[in-house]
Amino acid sequence: MISTAIRVARVGSVAELAAAALMMLGFPCLMLAALVPSVPAFAAAAAVTYLADHYLHHKGSYLVSRLSKVRAGLSIRFLIRQLLLVLLLARLDLAEDLVFYGAIACFIVFYGLQAPHGALATLISNRRRMPVVTRNVDLVSRVRIPDAPPRFLLDRSAEKMLHLDIAAVVGLLVSAVTGSAVAGAVGIGVTVVLAALYVAALLPYLRGTRIPPKADKVLGAISAWLREYRPQTVLYFSGSKDSAYQLNMWLETMERLDSRPLIILRERVILENLAPSTVPVICVPGGVHLMNLDLSTVRVTLYAANVGKNIHMLRVPTMKHVFIGHGDSDKLASVNPFSKVYDEVWTAGRAGRDRYAIADVGVRDEDIVEVGRPQLAPIRTWQGEAAAGRCPTVLYAPTWEGWDDSPGNTSLLLAGENIVKKLIAADPPVRVLYKPHPFTGTRSAKAGAAHRRITALVEKAAAERAADPRFKADPAAQAGAKAELVRIAARLDALSGAGSVRGDEAEAARDGLVDLRRHEEIARLRAEWDDAYWRSFGTAEHRVIKGTEPRLYDCFNVSDAMVSDISSVVSDFIASGKPYAVTDSAELGVDEFKRQNTAVRAAVILSNGAAELDELLDAVRDPAADPLAADRAELKRYLLGPDEPTSIEQFNTAVANLARKAEARNVGQRSHVALDEARPAPAVPGQRVAAAGEADGVTAAG
Repeated sequence: MISTAIRVARVGSVAELAAAALMMLGFPCLMLAALVPSVPAFAAAAAVTYLADHYLHHKGSYLVSRLSKVRAGLSIRFLIRQLLLVLLLARLDLAEDLVFYGAIACFIVFYGLQAPHGALATLISNRRRMPVVTRNVDLVSRVRIPDAPPRFLLDRSAEKMLHLDIAAVVGLLVSAVTGSAVAGAVGIGVTVVLAALYVAALLPYLRGTRIPPKADKVLGAISAWLREYRPQTVLYFSGSKDSAYQLNMWLETMERLDSRPLIILRERVILENLAPSTVPVICVPGGVHLMNLDLSTVRVTLYAANVGKNIHMLRVPTMKHVFIGHGDSDKLASVNPFSKVYDEVWTAGRAGRDRYAIADVGVRDEDIVEVGRPQLAPIRTWQGEAAAGRCPTVLYAPTWEGWDDSPGNTSLLLAGENIVKKLIAADPPVRVLYKPHPFTGTRSAKAGAAHRRITALVEKAAAERAADPRFKADPAAQAGAKAELVRIAARLDALSGAGSVRGDEAEAARDGLVDLRRHEEIARLRAEWDDAYWRSFGTAEHRVIKGTEPRLYDCFNVSDAMVSDISSVVSDFIASGKPYAVTDSAELGVDEFKRQNTAVRAAVILSNGAAELDELLDAVRDPAADPLAADRAELKRYLLGPDEPTSIEQFNTAVANLARKAEARNVGQRSHVALDEARPAPAVPGQRVAAAGEADGVTAAG
């Protein structure tokens, strides 16, 4: 019942749902208290509505934004509360009292100050918005970008301004109880003065010295930096906030390029969700601004996603364009017909090439280059060792429900609970790690419900195992690891600036140069955090892996086997060489399922009942008797390419080769232009060409 209400209201937790319910019930209670009249009841209901409203804004609740769509926005809610307070005063026979007129005058003046306050806050934010936002780009020496206004002035400014009425509300309620107008006058004075001071505090930030330069000057500075830096390889990306992971997976590869890298983004929200990197980043929301950037030295542009805004970069002929994707799998998205617009399509191994040939979507074989998967370098290769002396670990990493209701998209709906129940009940026992896809439940309520049931199963089994004397843990070691996690997290927060007051995007662009020493320390601390995380609980303890940390590849490295669905997760896990199982949720049958999906040819194929899980567990317990070990090694080469040369070496070679093609094309074009300029203009038809000694067709006089 509660979970259904949470889903319908689209709130993130039970606490949010409770706050929303209290706020909605609070206003009828306010009206009732005003009509009775009862000052204590009114004060209690007002406090509840204030606190609930503030909590929902603090959480960024979806419900708050929806209320404004039905004319119950923030300003209306505050106005209703104030009108109900006036009604309360009238019902208390104070309509002829000075405090009553003071309340009306106060709220009129208070709302009169809302307009200039809102206008100033909006104007300052708009004037400080940069046409281009950067990271790791030196703008300080080229343009003057002043400090941002203090964060408390502009962050949720409308909410803060409206909450200044609390002083007047409290003062008027006290006056209603005591019969003295003093408290009301003081409260009214405090509210009006603070509101006026808030407006006055914003005025200095409209001065020219507090505003970044205009767009043309900023764009000129960016182009000057580009001419000096001379980028050669660009990673171009456009998408929603939730798609930022598609970009983040390529950051380390970009850092390891032999050529000078640059990342170009099209949405500010992507920049906000970009992982730390040493690569220069330029976020250019406007298509016209992008076209005006000096990208004349770029020879190769890489695209991680097929989106409409790619056309703004594809129009540039002086560079070669490559689709690299954000995962290699047998899903239809991996053979999108849009890919034919690129000069080349890079795949991990031979499987990607064959996939395009079978799909026949117009991508030519000679335009496909196999480069491996550089991102898979952190995955440790399995050497065929058994999980001797410890409880084997099986990772369940299903993909999300996708954009339609095809039963083959995810195993969560039909097989997820069966898989987890069988793994939990396995004898000899195994440890279960459950790591769902971050999009799980975003489109399908049924998938979200299945995810919550599986989470409950794993957490219940973990509690039962913790009480089982067979699975002894070392409390002291775990406590030490947890203390280490706290220490590392605190240091990471300090290094990444978490908890500190940050300026706006203009100030972030100005101060966005990476500190290489700090960047290296963060990388080291993240590795230490990962190690401490796995030591912070028992090696046999079931676990639901939530959030972005630990990362998927970290889960691969601590697991002995994996159960998943058709997705790039399977292709990536194959790099480990470990046993794996894939669910045939659409019930195609083993032969047809393997025919359609290359990545499962060396997998244990599970039905929705998960009866075949024993085959996977047998391979984990006795690797020597694993019938699919040789098949996995062969499939790894087919899907991901050879181990030597390394993937990053293959990737750099492909970049260099394509850059040479781009340069050859540009040289050829310059040669054509030079020839055209040197060639004499053709004669106009019907016009006689002047002979020697003639000028303008007139014979010279002798």
